[in-house]
Amino acid sequence: MHDHESLSRLRAHAQALAGGARETSAEAVVRRVFAIQSQDATAAALGIRVRGRDVTAQAIRTAYEDERSIVRNWYMRGTLHTIPSEDARWVLQLLSPRILAATSRRYQQLGLDDDLRQRADQLIRRNLAAHGPLTRAELTEHLTTLGISPDGQAPFHLIRHAALTGVLCHGPQRTGEATYVLLDDWLPTTGGAQWEGDSALAELAHCYLAAHAPATLEDFAAWSGLPVTWARRAWKMLAESGAITVHGALTMLAGRVEPPMGTPDAPDVRMLPAYDNYLVGYRTREASVPALHQASVWPGGGTIRPTVIADGLAIATWTCGSGSRSIQVDAFEPVPHQIEQGINMEKEAVVLFLQPTA
Repeated sequence: MHDHESLSRLRAHAQALAGGARETSAEAVVRRVFAIQSQDATAAALGIRVRGRDVTAQAIRTAYEDERSIVRNWYMRGTLHTIPSEDARWVLQLLSPRILAATSRRYQQLGLDDDLRQRADQLIRRNLAAHGPLTRAELTEHLTTLGISPDGQAPFHLIRHAALTGVLCHGPQRTGEATYVLLDDWLPTTGGAQWEGDSALAELAHCYLAAHAPATLEDFAAWSGLPVTWARRAWKMLAESGAITVHGALTMLAGRVEPPMGTPDAPDVRMLPAYDNYLVGYRTREASVPALHQASVWPGGGTIRPTVIADGLAIATWTCGSGSRSIQVDAFEPVPHQIEQGINMEKEAVVLFLQPTA
C-alpha cells in the first residue's frame, strides 16, 4: 500500500508533524495525538511545542495547571504520558490492572506486599488531602512513617502504585519540580464518556489509529503495552463497526482522507525532543529513521535522542547547549539548502521556547 517515504509522511501528518499540520493550543495537540511521552517534563513540553503553532511553555503550563485540560501520569506501558484529562480515568481503568500485575515481582523484591501497598495508598491519600500538592521528596518523608527507607526505589514504586490505583496524578510544578495531587480533587468528574471493558479497549485502539495510522495491530500492542490477543480483539470490534479499513498489514480509519503532502522543494522540518512518541509509537522503526542511522537515534541504554525530521523521516539528531541558548544539529548526511533553512527556523523556535526572554 505505502512505501516507507509515503508511510512516514502519512504517520507524521497524523501526529501534526508534516504537511504543515499544526494545532493551535496545547490541549488541541494532546487531543489530536492522544498521548505525549512525558517521562521528561521538558521533553514533553517540546513534544507539544513541535506539534503546535506558537504554543509557548507558559501556555502549556496553563493547560496543565489552570485549565487542567491535560494531565501527566503513568499510562501506556506503565510509563509517564500526558493525555487529555477527560480520558484519564477510563484509560487508567483499562491499563492499570495489567501494569500492576507486571510490577508484582518488583514489589516482592522491594518488600512491598499487598498490605503495605494498601496502607501506603491510604497514607498518601490522607497527606495529599491535608497538605497537597506534595513533591516526591515530601511524600517519601511521609512514607518513612510506615518503615519505608527513603533511599532506593520503594518510595517511587509506592507513589506510582497510588497513581495506578487512581489515588493521585501529577499536579502543578513547584520551582521546576513535579508535585502530586489527589486525582479526584484535581480532575473533578465531569462529562466525557467513561468507556469500560471491551468498549474501552476499542476506544483506545481508535484513539491510537487516529494519531498513528497507517499502523498495524502489532504497532498498537507495542504502543499500549497490551497483549497482541487484545489488539486483535480491538481490531475485530473496530472492523465490525465499520470504523477501519485494512490494507494488507496496515490499518487506516475509515473515511480518513489522505492529506496533501506539499511539494518536494518545501519540506516540513521539525525538531522532535528525546523519547518522542513519533519514534516509539510503532513496533518497527524503518518508516521514521533510516536503518543506517538508527544507532544514532537509539544509542542504547534506553536512550532515544532528540531528532530532526523532514516530512516525517529523521535526518539528524540534535542537542541543546548550556543555558538552552545554543543548539547543535548533527545531520546524518549533507542537507539541501531548503532543509537547512527549516532547521534554522526550528532552532530559533526551540531556543525561544526554552528561553522566552533570550
